[in-house]
Amino acid sequence: MAGRFPSLTTRVSQLSISPITTPTRSSLLSLLAPQFHQQQIRNASILSSISDNPGAYNKRIRRGRGHASGKGKTSGRGHKGQKQHGKVPYGFNGGQTPESIVHGTRGFTNYWSTDLVTVNLDKIQEWIDQGRIDPKYPITVRELLHSNCVNQFRDGIKLLARGKEEGLKQPIHIIVSRASADAIAAIEAAGGSVTTRFYTNASIKRILMAKTHPFYSLAWSEKSGSEFLLKALGAANEQEAAELKESKVMERGKFTYRLPDPTHRK
Repeated sequence: MAGRFPSLTTRVSQLSISPITTPTRSSLLSLLAPQFHQQQIRNASILSSISDNPGAYNKRIRRGRGHASGKGKTSGRGHKGQKQHGKVPYGFNGGQTPESIVHGTRGFTNYWSTDLVTVNLDKIQEWIDQGRIDPKYPITVRELLHSNCVNQFRDGIKLLARGKEEGLKQPIHIIVSRASADAIAAIEAAGGSVTTRFYTNASIKRILMAKTHPFYSLAWSEKSGSEFLLKALGAANEQEAAELKESKVMERGKFTYRLPDPTHRK
């Protein structure tokens, strides 16, 4: 009778011995996968922390929309009283004598003062170097405003002398409302000229719309401007300058308004 257990030789023959395999490319990737995974997590964390600069976004306050907003119920005004129901006048001290009456006021608002916009020599030279102003032509209020050398106008433009130490690289002929003595000296030292004209807010608007001549007025004479300005008006010699009339200037430029009379200044 045969035994129940197979012989040792048959059992050994049935065993399958597999050879030792070397690590492949897939196994290397599996080893490095955690490192790549950590790197991706780091990038995701950086992206999630991107936000606006402080103060770039101000959330709108919605008052009276529940206590969770922090401005619900009484909307941040508290309970009862003048400050809850209305507003407190400026300078109100609870019924006692106001400070303006006890100590008085100092100074006053001068409604007749002229509010002039300032421009300096160094900025004009910078605009010329950038090609935004052409010194071959008179520099008027129109050129200063159209080139954004002056961003706004009120009652006129005043020329100041910041940058006079460096000096101007070329002569310029500028027409402004007022100019300081140092600015005039610096421009004349470079061979240029300064001409002043009386402007108002309305006249500057008309100059920008090309409805008014930027420097010719009823009070114009041969001594009102330099030879450069006379040539700009079309007068090549003294005889043409003497015969220069307002009607010709207005007709040539198709102007409908003239500059205000300088004798009626504020």
